[in-house]
Amino acid sequence: MTVPELILTYVVVLLGGVCAAAILSEMRRRRFTAATPEDRIFRCEHCGYVYTDDADVDRSRCSQCGTMNEAIEF
Repeated sequence: MTVPELILTYVVVLLGGVCAAAILSEMRRRRFTAATPEDRIFRCEHCGYVYTDDADVDRSRCSQCGTMNEAIEF
């Protein structure tokens, strides 16, 4: 093998290793990241209590004071 072929082989192997490490790292990060919650977050307009309810509910009753509240939009 000539010198340019050795350098090219070295660079290709090195870049392949870096790409493989990046792909494995991304796969691990996705596997251990918490899933997004399915619940909606509500804050009571009357007493300020923060609570969650199902995702399909638009308005929810506060468990502390009974006031109906809209979901918080971030």
